[in-house]
Amino acid sequence: MIFNKNAEISAIGAYLPEEKLTNDDLSKIVETDDEWIYSRTGIKERRISKKTEFSSDMAIKAVQNLLDNNSVSVDDVDMIMVSTITQDYYTPSVAALVQSYFNIPNTGSLDFNAACSGYVYGMQMAFSLIASGQYKKILLITADTLSKIVDYKDRATCVLFGDAATATIIQRKEGLNDQVYSFSGTNGTIGKELFCSNISEYINGEEIKSKHVLNQNGRALYVYVTRDISEMVLDFFKQNSIDQDSINWFVPHSANARMITKLCEHIGIPDEKSLLSIRLCGNTSSNSIPLALWLAMKEGKIKRGDKMFLLGFGGGFSYAGLIFNF
Repeated sequence: MIFNKNAEISAIGAYLPEEKLTNDDLSKIVETDDEWIYSRTGIKERRISKKTEFSSDMAIKAVQNLLDNNSVSVDDVDMIMVSTITQDYYTPSVAALVQSYFNIPNTGSLDFNAACSGYVYGMQMAFSLIASGQYKKILLITADTLSKIVDYKDRATCVLFGDAATATIIQRKEGLNDQVYSFSGTNGTIGKELFCSNISEYINGEEIKSKHVLNQNGRALYVYVTRDISEMVLDFFKQNSIDQDSINWFVPHSANARMITKLCEHIGIPDEKSLLSIRLCGNTSSNSIPLALWLAMKEGKIKRGDKMFLLGFGGGFSYAGLIFNF
């Protein structure tokens, strides 16, 4: 899909819990070591939330970080959207808790679950809602306390996931009329390869043995992303006459550094153009892409007008891509 946007990212903030869980720390919990983890995932450490710290707490701290470090306000935000799979409650939403804390007077609020694709879906919705004229300023938050749903006896998953939150302001800009390229999709038949149970004790007709914790078939997902997702991306480029060389920065979901290197190779984008957050944060679900943007902005890498390609993929199995000028 191609559409025109009249909005831009004004600012990004983030919050990372203080506690670090290093590879050496994990070697004392499960049979593993730093070399094994880093060579297979590209992860050195991940952040872990306190027992009394939940997604809404981290979301609030990410918004506060945004306010403390940018000349922006949230008082006039007219929609709060939160991407999370670890909301504090079934209801109220994390978005409603953020609204209450900052006392934002006239705003809608909602949580949504697209797992690791959440930020890209959120950006697609934000650009579209503002283009429709219904909203002018959207606060897009990602927040997950994945450590609270990780089985630290399962080496296949406990080495991967970390906690984080981010906050992004997307707002209307008069006179802007930029073209956006967007796609999204789902393959629910492989949802069983990455899931966390809730009420049901079955998935795809099979009984769930490890309940209420993250379950992942890393090998199956690696193959699907590097083969099927890469082919979808190449088809998208071809259909829309997009030259890979025109892309300044590729920002994929930071699931696995080795996977991203292979993905870059398949879709024809140099690995050095990819922005990741995995080394010191681990896999943070929908936080990984905005974290990578936040870190790159702090380093002065991203400039206004740079062509960005965001690519999310993960639980569901959902995927989404977005190409736009920053």
